[in-house]
Amino acid sequence: MGQVLDVVAPVFAIIAAGFLAHWRGMIGKAGIAGLNSFAFAVATPALLFASGTAGHSGGGWAGLVFFTAAFAVYGGVLLAGRWRGWSLRRSGPMALDATFGNTVMMGIPLILAAYGQQGLSILLVIIALHSLLLLTTATVVSELAQNAQARKWLLLRVSILGVMRNPIVMAVLSALVWSTLGLPVPDWLRRALNLVGAATPGVSLFCLGASLVGFNLAAGWRQMSVTVVAKLLLLPAMVFCLCRLLGLS
Repeated sequence: MGQVLDVVAPVFAIIAAGFLAHWRGMIGKAGIAGLNSFAFAVATPALLFASGTAGHSGGGWAGLVFFTAAFAVYGGVLLAGRWRGWSLRRSGPMALDATFGNTVMMGIPLILAAYGQQGLSILLVIIALHSLLLLTTATVVSELAQNAQARKWLLLRVSILGVMRNPIVMAVLSALVWSTLGLPVPDWLRRALNLVGAATPGVSLFCLGASLVGFNLAAGWRQMSVTVVAKLLLLPAMVFCLCRLLGLS
């Protein structure tokens, strides 16, 4: 229990600091938006590229397990919504809520704290495909919910191209190509990437806390309770069982 608190307590302390700073007006919306843009478009890509070219390997099986479970839950929520008589326009966002994790702002700091660089290298596989697979699927489902006659292949192509412009995805794919080609990263560049990337965990958590200001928990608690059960109980349980089945550590 003490080890868990050592990892989790600093994470939630920084989230609380971000919430309080924004709530008290110490940092306004423009400042938070700037910090968020820095974390998303500069610091995180630097960290992911540095990690992806550091020579660590692994994560393929972890990615397979995660996305197998994620799409099982995604489909399950859609089917449950159909059984309840919900429209695709309502059940589609719920399915995304139940499967799309905060792999960057929350995932990176937690993984770094618990498992270090080797853990982050494994997480890279999930981050690389996370938006590409889940957001593309959600976009297609959303468009079909609004227009059943929509051209599916055109939707798929546009969605994939949109996700590919994501700086997080581009950083991971660039690191994969760089490593595959065996290209060296100059020492000065790696030090620069590490310096900028080191800001990712703290800034991301701070912005995450600030984003909670004004969040109305009471407004959507019924729908939220469904997605919380699916996301924080069902999905992790499925991942755990699949990992045990495949003999993963």
